[in-house]
Amino acid sequence: MPSTDARTLVHAAVPTAAAGAVAAVVSGVVAGGKGAIGAIVATLVVILFMGIGLYVLQRVAKSLPQLFQAMGLMLYTAQLLLLFIFVAMFKNTTLFHPKAFAITLVALTLVWIGAQTRAHMKAKILYVEPDSSTGSKPGNKGQSS
Repeated sequence: MPSTDARTLVHAAVPTAAAGAVAAVVSGVVAGGKGAIGAIVATLVVILFMGIGLYVLQRVAKSLPQLFQAMGLMLYTAQLLLLFIFVAMFKNTTLFHPKAFAITLVALTLVWIGAQTRAHMKAKILYVEPDSSTGSKPGNKGQSS
C-alpha cells in the first residue's frame, strides 16, 4: 500500500476509533455493559468494513483508473447496504444493546466518511506523474531530430 493510501487509512481510522471509544463510554453510561459492548462491536465493524472498502478502492484506482468513480459509488452503496443488513441481523440480539450498536454504527460511518474526505482534501496527490526521463519524448527514443 503506497504511503498516501496508508496515510489516508490512518487519518480515517484514528478519528473513528476515538469516536468509538467515546461512544462506548456514553453507551456504557446510558445502557450499561451491553451498551458498551454494542458500541465496541460497531466500532470494529465500521473500521473493518470501511478499511476494506478503502483498500479495494485504492487497488481499483491503480489497476483500472477509468472505473474509479463508478467503483467508488458502487462500493459506498454496497458498504451501506451491508451495514444495514448487519444491523438487521442483530436487531433482536441479547449479546449487546442493539440501539447502542445501531446508533454507534451510523455515527461512526459518518465520522469515517468525514475523516476520509478531510484526509483526501489535505493530501498532496499529483494528478499527473512527472516525467523522470532526461527530456526525451517516449515516441522519439533512438531517433535524432
